Amino acid sequence: MLSVAGADHIITMDLHASQIQGFFDIPVDNLYAEPAVLKWIKENIAEWRNSIIVSPDAGGAKRVTSIADRLNVEFALIHKERKKANEVASMVLVGDVKDRVAILVDDMADTCGTICHAAEKLLEAGATRVYAILTHGIFSGPAISRINNACFEAVVVTNTIPQDGHMKDCPRIQCIDVSMMFAEAVRRTHNGESVSYLFSNVPY
Repeated sequence: MLSVAGADHIITMDLHASQIQGFFDIPVDNLYAEPAVLKWIKENIAEWRNSIIVSPDAGGAKRVTSIADRLNVEFALIHKERKKANEVASMVLVGDVKDRVAILVDDMADTCGTICHAAEKLLEAGATRVYAILTHGIFSGPAISRINNACFEAVVVTNTIPQDGHMKDCPRIQCIDVSMMFAEAVRRTHNGESVSYLFSNVPY
């Protein structure tokens, strides 16, 4: 639809699957929230050096290992184990979070069932505090009440989706402004400069 409507270049952020880029016959720049996330962690979590980056499912392992490497900290992941088909999965934590600040990282949160369940699991396993950092905060259905009732220190999202309403309803939600990253990507594209600089740097 975007191509047919006349778009000749797409700039997007943290696609759920990077293969989506291949479905376009026009150039696609898939920016990463990671540089902005790293900056937020260093500026807002005083003891980030004693943190552990956690993926709420096995699919996000690559994302958390990349962040953990850049911060030089450990990572853990939560593995959903299904005993039988149609039985509710039990969550198994792989990694040691005891006496550490746990930072859950994922690309999006919709109804927030998984991350709230994961947060409980991390506290049971001895984490001192739990943060969640998500690129796209969809927050549909019971999401806001789940976050309000959960044990998060903060749930941090970017403004790829407007968050003003969610932030009013839930004081725990904090927002990372990524508009500058998009603006800089547009500027660089327009001037024929390299966009890949933004894959590992924040332009502000």
